[in-house]
Amino acid sequence: MTENQEKSAIVVKDLHFSWNNQTKVLQSCSLAVPKGQFWMLLGTNGSGKSTLLRLLAGLLPADQGFIEIGQPIGFVFQNPDHQLVMPTVGADVAFGLVKEKLTPEQVKARVSEALTAVNLGEFERRPIYALSGGQKQRIAIAGAIARHCEVLLLDEPTALLDAQTQLELVAQVKKLVETRGLTALWVTHRLEELDYCDGAFLLEHGQVVAQGEPDSLRQRLLIMDQG
Repeated sequence: MTENQEKSAIVVKDLHFSWNNQTKVLQSCSLAVPKGQFWMLLGTNGSGKSTLLRLLAGLLPADQGFIEIGQPIGFVFQNPDHQLVMPTVGADVAFGLVKEKLTPEQVKARVSEALTAVNLGEFERRPIYALSGGQKQRIAIAGAIARHCEVLLLDEPTALLDAQTQLELVAQVKKLVETRGLTALWVTHRLEELDYCDGAFLLEHGQVVAQGEPDSLRQRLLIMDQG
């Protein structure tokens, strides 16, 4: 293992993926996300952002290439209704713990800890249908925290949220990274969200074409838009 890999929670090298061996989505895609940092993945529609995130989560098989990622992994979908499956908040957060050999008291403690971490400590008995979109996304994140995930993958989690709730959610993830030592990779197309991350990747035509400080990536994208 190289020194770079030891310091990274996510390592991708020369990754290739195509749909039905015909439509190429990722080509020689490589990146590394440092442990304990919050990075974002930018790119136009069709650049392969969501596909890359699903490959990292093990939801899709790569055609070829190398992936190394810290375990366990938490995945947050764009639409939280696609992953919240239980009738109440507490039951949903506990759902991901069913495979772990925990006592009822340990499960309750994990759920309480996770809900407190996303500032929803009083919501354990709340019905899922009674939550706002932003609250649902925070419950999805709480499920990952309850499982003590090392890596959090978020696929445009603010796409369906209003501007204020959007920034509240990204600030919440930043806080979790700082206080709990999580590593997060967040897919977005909203440049204002770059204010909260440690670094960013720009994905175009299935390859990482730029990476680095958020401000430098923002300037590059603004110049591209003007051109």
